[in-house]
Order: sequence, then C-alpha cells, then structure tokens
Amino acid sequence: MNFILENLSEVYFICFCILIGVEVIANVPAILHTPLMSGANAISGIIAVGAIILLLQTPPTDYLNLALGSLALLLGTTNVAGGFFVTHRMLAMFNSKK
Repeated sequence: MNFILENLSEVYFICFCILIGVEVIANVPAILHTPLMSGANAISGIIAVGAIILLLQTPPTDYLNLALGSLALLLGTTNVAGGFFVTHRMLAMFNSKK
C-alpha cells in the first residue's frame, strides 16, 4: 500500500492510459485495423528501447524494476515480431501467382 501512495500520480497515469487506449481501440473499424498496426508496432518498438534503457540503468538489487523492465521488453518484442508476421502475410496476399 505504501508503494501505491508514493507513486499515486503514476498509478493515475496508467489508469488514464488504459481508459484512453480501450476507447480508441473500440472505435476503430475493422477495415482500418491492419494499417494501424504499423503505428502500434512503432509504439512497441519505443517500449522495447525504453525497457532496454531501464534495464541498463537499474541496479541488480532492484528486483521490481528488473521484472517490470523485462516484462515490458518481452511484450514489446513479441508485439513487434507479431506485427511483422501479420504484415508479411497481408502483403503476400497481393503477390501475383506464378
């Protein structure tokens, strides 16, 4: 409970980001989903770079930040790789058959 009280503005910021993200994603039509994935991949790439910077600056005894940074790096990298996979499959649909 002490952690939440010390970081109350960050908790509010995360809750606000979740609400805005849900609202934006819920109002995107299905036809725009794939073009918007490139933007999501760019954001995930920024998250991965930020996680790497966080992990490089975190002392080895700060287990919470190490765990959160590792989780952010894993999820960001997974999202970027998945986005490239989906984009590759989408572009393969437009290739002419030989």
